[in-house]
Parts: sequence; C-alpha cells; structure tokens
Amino acid sequence: MYHNSNYSMKLNFLYSFAILSLLFLFGCKQNDVKESTKISAVANNVKYAKGLELYNFKGFTVMKVTKPWPEATKEFTYILKEKNGIIPDSLKEFPVISVPIQSIVVTSTTHIPALEMLGVESTLIGFPSTNFISSTKTRKRIDKGKVREVGINENLNTEVLIDMKPNVIVTFGINNNNSTIDNLKKSGLNVLINGDWTEQSPLGKAEWIKFFGALYNLDTKANSLFASIETNYNKAMALANETSTKPTVLSGAIYQDQWYVPQGQSWASLFLRDAKANYLWKETKGFGSLSLPFEKVFEIGQNAEFWIAPGDFTSLKQMSDSNSHYSKFASFKNKKVYSYAVNKGAKGGIVYFELASTRPDLVLKDLIKIFHSELLPKYNLFFFKKLE
Repeated sequence: MYHNSNYSMKLNFLYSFAILSLLFLFGCKQNDVKESTKISAVANNVKYAKGLELYNFKGFTVMKVTKPWPEATKEFTYILKEKNGIIPDSLKEFPVISVPIQSIVVTSTTHIPALEMLGVESTLIGFPSTNFISSTKTRKRIDKGKVREVGINENLNTEVLIDMKPNVIVTFGINNNNSTIDNLKKSGLNVLINGDWTEQSPLGKAEWIKFFGALYNLDTKANSLFASIETNYNKAMALANETSTKPTVLSGAIYQDQWYVPQGQSWASLFLRDAKANYLWKETKGFGSLSLPFEKVFEIGQNAEFWIAPGDFTSLKQMSDSNSHYSKFASFKNKKVYSYAVNKGAKGGIVYFELASTRPDLVLKDLIKIFHSELLPKYNLFFFKKLE
C-alpha cells in the first residue's frame, strides 16, 4: 500500500477522539443523544494512489488530496456531508460540501470517463475547451448545449462559472499560485483540487475514480468499478509473466531539436515493464520525460525491435516527412511502430489522453498484444494502432 499507514491510524484516532469527546460533553447534558451522532471511522479507502485519502464516517467523508501537484508542500482537506450528517467542530475549518452533488464542472478530459462510468455524466454542466473531449456520449450533450464552455484552464471564465453556480468545480493545480481558483473560492464556489495527474503507477491513476464516487455518494459503485479494473490489470500482467521474451522498445520523438523519452519511473515506463518489454531507458531515474540529442537516442535505440508512442504521428510517411532520420531505425524499417494518436474523437481529441488513465487494463492489454501477440490471439488493439 502506498499511503502512510501510521499517519492514517493517527488521523483516525484523532477524529474518533474528537467525536467521543463531543459525545461525552453533550451526553452528560442530554440523555437523548441521537444515534446519528455516534460516528466511527474506517481506514483509508485508497490502496494505490499516493495523493488521495478517503475516510468514511457515519454521515460524512473526509477527503484529503495530499499531493495536489509535484513537490507540493500543502494538502487539501474536504468534508463531504451527507443529508442529516453532523460535522464535529474540529472539522468545520475545512470546506464542507453537501453530497450527493447535482452539478459539476471539471477541467480535465481525464475526469470525463469517471463521470460516465459512474453514470453521472448528466451532471456535467461546464468544461474548458470542449473540443478536446472525445467521448461520444458527452459530445452529444455538448452538441445539445448542455455543457457550457468555461474558458481555458489557465484562465477560467469566473463570470460564467458564478452565473452557472455548479455544486462543485473540480480543477488541478500546477503550483500554489492560481488567482483564478482563489477568485472562484472568494465568490463562494466550491473548488476542489484533483491530483490524479501526479500519480505514476497505472492503478494509482485509475483509483481516482473513488474521488468522484465520494462526491456522488457512489462509493460502493466506484470501489466495484476500480476492483474490476484492478483485477483485469493484474490478470493481464500475470499473463505477460508467462513469456520469457522481452523485446527491446524505443519511445518518444523529436520536439524542438530534442528527443523526449519517458523516464524509468514514469507512468508510461511502468506499463512497458508490466507488459514484459525491455524499455531501453528503464534504468533512468525520474517520473517525467528525459530530453536527449538525436545522436544519443539513435546510438541506443537504432536496433530496437518496437517503437511505441512516436509523438502525435499517424503514419510512417508523416514521420519520415517530418524528419528523414526516423527512417533509419530498425523498428521503422520493419514497420513495428505503434501510435496512440490515430484513435481520435469527433473534434480531434486523442482518446488515449482522455481514457487511458482510467482504463490502464486496456493499455496493458494493447502492449501485451503488440509485444507478445501469441498471448492474446483474439484481442483487438483498443488505443494503439500500427502505423502504415
């Protein structure tokens, strides 16, 4: 488990102690203390995600976003209050949100699949830059005018959002300086920071569906959906472990004279590890991208058997037209280049960017099919396509 168990135990103890103290003080004066005030906490209901903690009490849930952005030094705590739930004084310093919510604005396409899987997509009323959304289900709602444009992430339209009055705005932060978020909060709107993008493990990202489950009082459904994804992912990984071959893999492409490859501890790299591939930069330390000169990449990767995710290219010709050096790689010559950029939504949004973080089991199956096709003979690629 990724979360700090000692910290969780301490938090549970403090909350439970606060509740017991309240019951003792008021119980001495009132013998008819309602049963609803007898609250007991359960353990943190998050298994893989490093930046999310959920503590379920009777009548309310404490949600903690402990890693809102990389190297963050602050945390965010939200109290999700059910109808007739009683919040102890010790927690009233934190934002209190009534759940289940009835309307929401989200700011990342990665949030859309969670809403749809939970069956609450009809509560989405606003999104910045709706053309990026690929989902056919949500696109239909956009086309009907049921999802409003709310600006762009760096500059959300506060006037529109204040007029809309969503129950919750779910956004993300790059750092602690965001005047737009501050202005929205000052206007009385509930703004929640979501840190799913900081997670590196495939299952850690997917587990953030529980964040949305908590907002809608759909914890059981969210837990069940994630458990199914977790099971499918682990079954696929076990299947990959049956093979003894580990083909060499190159990744990335040139951008502004530098080649960017996923670092060894990154989300993309961990998929390649679990798919039993020999990713050529797996030993590098870091969670983002590593910039390298072309000559260094060619030296290490010219004979790689596969090339995965070569930027946003959708054909081999497009690649060679962009840079003739691409055609010098063995994987290019042997037509073993696979891209996620071919599968797009109606407005050009890349499906992989929207759905992959919620469905890592499908990403892993794709990669196993590519590297070890004999293990999944009847499986058809979902995200990735072989470039022709």
